Amino acid sequence: MLTVLPPDETLRAKVARRLDAKTKPPRSLGRLEDLAATVAAIQRTEQPSVRKKAIVVMAGDHGVAASGVSAYPQEVTVQMLANFAAGGAAICVLARQAGAEVVIVDMGCATAWKGHPAVLDRRIAKGTRDFTKGPAMTREEAQKAVDVGIAIATELADREVSLLGLGEMGIGNTTAASAMAAAFLGLAPEEVTGRGTGVDDSGYRRKLEGIRRALEVNRPDPADGLDVLAKVGGFEIAGLAGVAIGAAARRVPVVTDGLIATAAALAATRLVPAVRGYLIPSHGSVEIGHRRLLEAMNLKPLLDLEMRLGEGTGAALAMHLVDASIRILDEMATFESAGVSGP
Repeated sequence: MLTVLPPDETLRAKVARRLDAKTKPPRSLGRLEDLAATVAAIQRTEQPSVRKKAIVVMAGDHGVAASGVSAYPQEVTVQMLANFAAGGAAICVLARQAGAEVVIVDMGCATAWKGHPAVLDRRIAKGTRDFTKGPAMTREEAQKAVDVGIAIATELADREVSLLGLGEMGIGNTTAASAMAAAFLGLAPEEVTGRGTGVDDSGYRRKLEGIRRALEVNRPDPADGLDVLAKVGGFEIAGLAGVAIGAAARRVPVVTDGLIATAAALAATRLVPAVRGYLIPSHGSVEIGHRRLLEAMNLKPLLDLEMRLGEGTGAALAMHLVDASIRILDEMATFESAGVSGP
């Protein structure tokens, strides 16, 4: 696994002092100031910048979908890939507004399709196996998916992308992410599982029962991130964990999204603990497991818009705040330069 150094805390403190010298009461811009200092610490410079942005949207299908845990059929995954490629999805709209490239990756869709030039084909298999009957994938498959994510993040860093967001698509993936949350945090399924695509009461009961069976059958090891990914995760979730690791190794901040992307981020921190310092949590999803995952990493979301779409939509919105924080650092006058009396 790649070596990831923690962010530079000395630089974080220096940037915080620079912000204190701006024409405002100390700390009056609150977490916007923290955000600028975080990016500086990650990039290891007193002059942080965002040259290019990208949101990696990974898609994959889940064998557990056969248990009726989603309100949508599995063929929706490839249909949405085509929608992403055509620029018609919510993430495409919000990424355009944020000035971010959308990198679309097929990690393992179950439904056959012709593909699209705008979609990277990195399929591990035709969807994961039903984890209520055994592991979702082999350990080797999980590692391969992580490696794909690392390679994509590395390539983007080579192209001078300096801010990365995580996004996903996959019917059944809120069930997988909730199972991962239960496994990592040692919580009951009811404490980390929401209604995902909006399943009714019977669908929600099937979802909870599927997670319970998966945990009993597979007994994932919470101390082993790859074990949890392999047993109850998904190809796209493992891939996003790799993106987070690869980005951190190249000193690129990682903006997380909702439940699924944050489950991937937690898995990344179990594989490489220093990754945690590179995570910028975008928003708080209405999925109850999302808050639990953020709390486990001691991360506080920037936004609370009652969202639960995924795709990287929250990450796209939070990128505006990253831009704003850096502009404050770069462009706002100091008391001395503006000739304003300090406190």
